[in-house]
Amino acid sequence: MNDIFTFIGLISHNHTFLILAHVVLVAVIVLAIAKFSTSSMQIVPRGVQNVSEVYLNGVVGIGRDVIGEKLSIHYLPLVATIGLFVFVSNMIGIIPGFEAPTSNINVTLALALIVFVYYNYEGVRENGIVKYMKHFLGPVWWLYWLMLPIEIVSHISRIISLSFRLFGNIKGDDLFLAVILMLAPFIAPLAPYALLAFSGLLQAFIFMILTYVYLAGAVLISDDH
Repeated sequence: MNDIFTFIGLISHNHTFLILAHVVLVAVIVLAIAKFSTSSMQIVPRGVQNVSEVYLNGVVGIGRDVIGEKLSIHYLPLVATIGLFVFVSNMIGIIPGFEAPTSNINVTLALALIVFVYYNYEGVRENGIVKYMKHFLGPVWWLYWLMLPIEIVSHISRIISLSFRLFGNIKGDDLFLAVILMLAPFIAPLAPYALLAFSGLLQAFIFMILTYVYLAGAVLISDDH
C-alpha cells in the first residue's frame, strides 16, 4: 500500500513513518474520546458520554459470560482500550487519504504481545508461579512430557492467531477498498463502505473477546487442572 495516497505521505513517503504517524493519530483520537467523555460527567449521560457508557457496558457484557462480571470489570481498562484502539485504527483505514495502522503486521503483533505478556503475568500473580506453570502440564502426571510442549506451542500460537487474523483481514479490506476507489473514484461506494465498517467492528469485537478468553484461561485455574 506504499503507492496509495495518504495525507501524511505529503510529509514523508517512508512507510515506517506513515504507520507510526497513523498510530499516533489513532492514539490522539482515542484520548480525545476519553477526554470528551469525562470532561463534563452527568447523571443522565448525553453525547459522547452516553456513547462511551454504552460501549463500556457492552465490553463488560462481552466479558461477563467468559470470565464473570467482577473480573470483566477488573480487566475492563485493558480490553476496552485495546478494543477502541483497534476499532478506530480499522475505521480510519476506510477513509481515503489515511492508512489503517492495523494493516501493518508490526502493529498487530505489538498488540498481541501486550495481551500475551499481560495474561501470563496475571496468571502468575493470581495463582503463583508454581500453580500457574503446573497447569501447562495437564491433569495426568504420566502425560506431562507430552502436554508441556503442546501447551507451549498452543500459547505461542495465540500470538500468531491474534496478530495475523487482524492484520490479514484489515490488509485485505485496504486492498479491496483500493480496487473499489480505482474503479469508481468519484462515486461513493456506499455498500463496500458499510461492509468494511462492519468488518472493522467485527475484528475489534473478536480481539476483545479473545483477550477475555485468554485472561480467563490464565486466571481461573481449578485446583485439579
